[in-house]
Amino acid sequence: MSHEVLEILENEKDHDETEAGNYFVANYPPFSYWDTETAQTVRGLFDQPQKPGVPLGVYFHVPFCRKRCNFCYFRVYIDKNADEVKRYLDAGIAEFEIYARSPLIRGRKPKFIYFGGGTPSYLSISQLKSLTDRMKALLPWDEAEEVAFEAEPGTLTEAKLSALREIGVTRLSLGVENFDSHILEISGRAHRAAEIYRAYHFARSIGFPQINIDLISGMVEETDQNWRENVRKTIELLPDSVTVYQMEVPYNTGMYKEMKAGGKLTAPIATWHTKRAWVDYAFSELEKVGYTVASGYTAVRDPQKTKFIYRDALWSGADLIGLGVASFSHIVGTHFQNITEFSQYLEAIQRNELPISRAMTTTEEELMIREFILQMKLGRVSQQYFQDKFSVDVAERFRQQFDDLRARNLLINQDDWLLLTREALLKVDTLLHAFFLPQHRGSRYV
Repeated sequence: MSHEVLEILENEKDHDETEAGNYFVANYPPFSYWDTETAQTVRGLFDQPQKPGVPLGVYFHVPFCRKRCNFCYFRVYIDKNADEVKRYLDAGIAEFEIYARSPLIRGRKPKFIYFGGGTPSYLSISQLKSLTDRMKALLPWDEAEEVAFEAEPGTLTEAKLSALREIGVTRLSLGVENFDSHILEISGRAHRAAEIYRAYHFARSIGFPQINIDLISGMVEETDQNWRENVRKTIELLPDSVTVYQMEVPYNTGMYKEMKAGGKLTAPIATWHTKRAWVDYAFSELEKVGYTVASGYTAVRDPQKTKFIYRDALWSGADLIGLGVASFSHIVGTHFQNITEFSQYLEAIQRNELPISRAMTTTEEELMIREFILQMKLGRVSQQYFQDKFSVDVAERFRQQFDDLRARNLLINQDDWLLLTREALLKVDTLLHAFFLPQHRGSRYV
């Protein structure tokens, strides 16, 4: 075992307190390696001919919220008026038009659509209908297997939920985070417990195919008793899927600013050991009532029926067009991110430019590693998949890493599958860095 790999795998033992920085591995190579020079070449990618068999997805970032949570690290705004919201939505459609006219995208039908934020449900019914009608006119959704929509419970009226159902939303993801109104309030969440139940029950009554509940382990003032109540109340509702995140404190959050002002190195939240124990408890309780753990963050009631098409397609190399400020895209092996400032994004669209701030074109090896580490987050990786797609024997390519994981009872082999144990799955993001290329280890992830 090389010193670098061993150091990465053992690192979590020495850092149990929650310190500032990103924990969740969302992509590869790390964002800090993306650059502005490559961003200038992105528009030319769309002049390429289409490659048969590659799924296409569309992500639309809605950066508006009623309040900003103290743990939020996304690009969001709480001060935009109706005219600014309209200008932003118009700009997003104008951006989409540029892509939809290109040789690479023209005529392709998206396999998945995702509305994230911010708070997509912040938009009014008329705004939502206008936005989605215009998107469908550019690339029809009639073959989409999933239309996912993130929602803050307090913004959901019966009329808006009915409109979302008519629009074609198949997976409604409720940002519950915690069922305790006090914890929601001190964390900066806009909704309260009563709004969770009202939104959930009506959404269930009108037949959304999949309702997902988001929880966060490690919110400020969260306790063992509170966490057990969160799990109990979630099980009472029996959502189709549950997503559980472990609280992290990226540098661009309100919580980090408070830490910095107070000269504190660690966040006033649970340790990583405690957060992982809480996720383990949630998974165990969900399994008792028939759920299946489907990744390091999700449990589903019916694995045959309940899917995360957006996640699984992206983690298998699908093309993704990201629309809106700060959105991420992945097209024919190139990653890129949009401009992160509202006014600069609008100005770029007015100039008929793609509003891209940074990008990176990956090598075949980097593409393979990207898919491998992302699929590891599912807790299971098919060796044959990588042999067929990349002509790589991952058992040999990552022999050192696998030997160490097996020695620590974190990995087992089962026929073609490499399976992470529950202990490994609960801390999978800390393990993934061992699979990075040497030049990408130890860098800032953002």
